[in-house]
Amino acid sequence: MARNMDRIVSGVDAKVVIIGCGISGLSAAHRLSKSGFQHVRILESTSRSGGRIKTGRLGDKVVEIGANWIHGPSEDNPVFCLARQYGLLDPEALTPENQAIDVGANPPWIHNVFSSSGRKLTSEEFDPAKEMFCTLLEESSEFHSGGGEPRASVGDFIRSEAKQQAAEKWKDVDENTRSLRMCVISNMMKEHCCVNGTHSMDEVGLGAYGLYKTLPGLDCTFPKGYEGLIENLMAELPSGLVTYNRPVRCVRWNNKDKRENTLTVECDDGERITADHVIITVPLGYLKKHCSALFSPPLPLHKLHSIQRLGFGTNNKIFVEFDSPWWDAECEVIHLVWEDEDDVVDQVPDLQRSWIKKLFGFTVLKPTERYGHVLCGWIAGHESEYMETLSEQEVTQSITQLVRRFTGNPTLTPKRILRSQWFHDPWTGGSYTFPGKGCSAQDLENMMEPLPTKGSQAQPLQVLFAGEATHPCYYSTVHGALLTGWREADRLISHYSSISPSLPKSNL
Repeated sequence: MARNMDRIVSGVDAKVVIIGCGISGLSAAHRLSKSGFQHVRILESTSRSGGRIKTGRLGDKVVEIGANWIHGPSEDNPVFCLARQYGLLDPEALTPENQAIDVGANPPWIHNVFSSSGRKLTSEEFDPAKEMFCTLLEESSEFHSGGGEPRASVGDFIRSEAKQQAAEKWKDVDENTRSLRMCVISNMMKEHCCVNGTHSMDEVGLGAYGLYKTLPGLDCTFPKGYEGLIENLMAELPSGLVTYNRPVRCVRWNNKDKRENTLTVECDDGERITADHVIITVPLGYLKKHCSALFSPPLPLHKLHSIQRLGFGTNNKIFVEFDSPWWDAECEVIHLVWEDEDDVVDQVPDLQRSWIKKLFGFTVLKPTERYGHVLCGWIAGHESEYMETLSEQEVTQSITQLVRRFTGNPTLTPKRILRSQWFHDPWTGGSYTFPGKGCSAQDLENMMEPLPTKGSQAQPLQVLFAGEATHPCYYSTVHGALLTGWREADRLISHYSSISPSLPKSNL
């Protein structure tokens, strides 16, 4: 079990080291501390808590550099329940009506659509293509249970089906309108590259796409920033529990039949920490790059293969403030449709010259009274990663040219911009998880499996795994990450409760 079976009989004595102070690490520590564990420690590689929850400022406006929404704010969403408990939400987010709306993967946003010839498109030009795309996306979710998917990726499936259906359903539509509708489908593909955090929908596995599940509720935001959730959780932890600027070099665990515990966490500064249990909560992007050096002995092959099969891409934001709006007052999302993309594409041919074409459009920050005239541009993939290498001046220039071209207004000038740079953050290496080609539910099961694996004679539950990439159906979300932290804490609580039933249960 741990250092010595007859010495540790309760979680009170167990030494638990949590690597990473994002929401999953914090929620695990919170749960364990509330349940009587007295030797819990979080090692955080950076100088701040929150991980991919990161609130920033554009002038005096609060904006989210990282996690943006509570997806599905309803009773089954622990992030929503905690935010409500801490008083962090607007009143309208708390209404029963808001919690009951089930939008699935398509929020009912009011949109403006502009084309690259500087024209505002009508709903007749946009809606038929959007409806076709949404239907195909829904069909893409239906293969995970039955198998026998006709294509390897969601991108391949949508592209081939869209071309076939367009030829049949739109055969009586004039060629220009049909071409424009296919360009709209390209725009939708780019939007869903952002939704999925992938370079291309060609990288998202068709067989596993339907594993992701949504919760009811109309997505909402934190008026004063997502970091308010982190601050409230931190305030309830014992002081000194988190050590900052403490990267971990290696976790040395024992997969052999030994009674003596040899679980040691080696930090970059040379500190060696002995532990009974380690909970790994680092992002999948970091694991992909560093797992060979991070574990000794190496992870089992099936776990390594799952780490590689799961996808982890980049989705960045570019916040842009204007003196006055060039979009309709009720508009919530702006789509930018390039009229030379009727081949259903979601990648650009020339990264350096045309990276900006990957930006599918903007969401409008609401309410106006709080944010003024601020848009959030969304861009995913290698184009997004290239954008990170440019100066702020170069990004501003590209955004300026873009909005002038699409609106036909040569005087539009952004007041200021702010962009995220998640790919070049050494501790994340991107944004969040998606199921890659050849991926299956088993890969997500493998991700959450503790070490040593079942059947081993070594002491159990030495290394545990949490984080959004380890949730079987809420990967890529904050609520998924939080639930996995609770899951691993509960695993330890249950383990010690079976030995020492007096251990108090979590009150969360």
